Amino acid sequence: MLIEQLINNQLNNFPTIKKVVKRGYQLLMYLISPKTKSLGNIVRISPNDGAEYFFGYYDKSPWDALGKYMLCMKAKNTWSEVAPLVPVDLLLIDIRSNNFVKKIGNSHSWNVQQGCMLQWLGPHFDKQVIYNDFREGHFCSIILSVESGEERVIDCPVYSVSIDGTTALSLDFTRLHRLRKGYGYANLDEMTKDKKLPDATCIWKIDLKSGAIIPLLKYEDLVSFEFRKEMEGAEHKVNHLMISPNGKRFMVLHRWFNNHRKYSRLVTCNMDGTEMYNLSDDDMVSHCYWKNDEEILAFENKHGSGPGYYLMKDKTREYKHLWKELCVDGHPSYSPDGKLVVTDSYPDRTRIASIRIMRDNQIEVVARVFAPFRYDNDTRCDLHPRWSRDGTKICFDAAFEGHRGLYVVDINA
Repeated sequence: MLIEQLINNQLNNFPTIKKVVKRGYQLLMYLISPKTKSLGNIVRISPNDGAEYFFGYYDKSPWDALGKYMLCMKAKNTWSEVAPLVPVDLLLIDIRSNNFVKKIGNSHSWNVQQGCMLQWLGPHFDKQVIYNDFREGHFCSIILSVESGEERVIDCPVYSVSIDGTTALSLDFTRLHRLRKGYGYANLDEMTKDKKLPDATCIWKIDLKSGAIIPLLKYEDLVSFEFRKEMEGAEHKVNHLMISPNGKRFMVLHRWFNNHRKYSRLVTCNMDGTEMYNLSDDDMVSHCYWKNDEEILAFENKHGSGPGYYLMKDKTREYKHLWKELCVDGHPSYSPDGKLVVTDSYPDRTRIASIRIMRDNQIEVVARVFAPFRYDNDTRCDLHPRWSRDGTKICFDAAFEGHRGLYVVDINA
């Protein structure tokens, strides 16, 4: 695994070659390895009717506050396009009534990795949902009552929503679509596509009560903050906004591309755009999660100690290297009580992806599933494990039955 990780890191600068090498290697290993479809106490929640069902990203929970309903999306095709222009259905699954499915709406702006940002709206997480849509020629977000069907339109799409449901952050989903397939939206052409460093806003703040939209940071603000020589002449973007639990700060991945080399750093900031802090600047940092208002867990390749999961304290240089045997990227999140961490893995050499629970220094594999070859690269089906609100179950997306589906593992069973 270490040799594979080293080769993978070397090929990160040559994405086309990496895809060819990865596919050939996995195909060979799959042919000569024992076949596994799934392992673990896995229960399918979505219908098994051949359609594509999924929830989206790992930083949100599909469960409502009482654990009665789960949110889900339904599509016809998620393996040939990363951001289809056909609408996706938005579903409410009553898991206490034999998984009865109710359609509550649809969205015209979505992608295969994060959907349309469909999620329960705080602080109660029981009566309203919020999601992104494309209406009358522009992107927007919709606050919808799941009981009455009443909706309110916000004139900006959301990326991250505060726990109390009052504030959201947004970014340019068209630029993200061009530079990171599977995470942006394809409805409109990017206005800044000819600009490596656009003179434009890159992060907006949204007041979900009044609907006010406030430009927060520009690309130049990030570049000028602790400038590095590798940023000169590079193409810049932002991704993975996450608001802290108390709603006072947020994190953002600032990424830039210079001569096919990708650089990433993790920056934190107050919700008014002040007090920026360069929390991780070791060239590679990917999936992160707020453990609490002061600590962030991230997978990164830290200079001197290598790839792994690191727990960092905001606005300091303090960090801990956790579970040193886990040196492959995944999507981590803390349980509601903060005692456990769940993460997944990308498909290994035999196309098997895993979900792991970490208890202190103990690591337990709770599910293993096969990843069909047609779900690969930009249209892959990442597991994106998410916690139930009581911390007893893990929900994830998978395609081991031949199509995307929504599944649950009870970790107390």
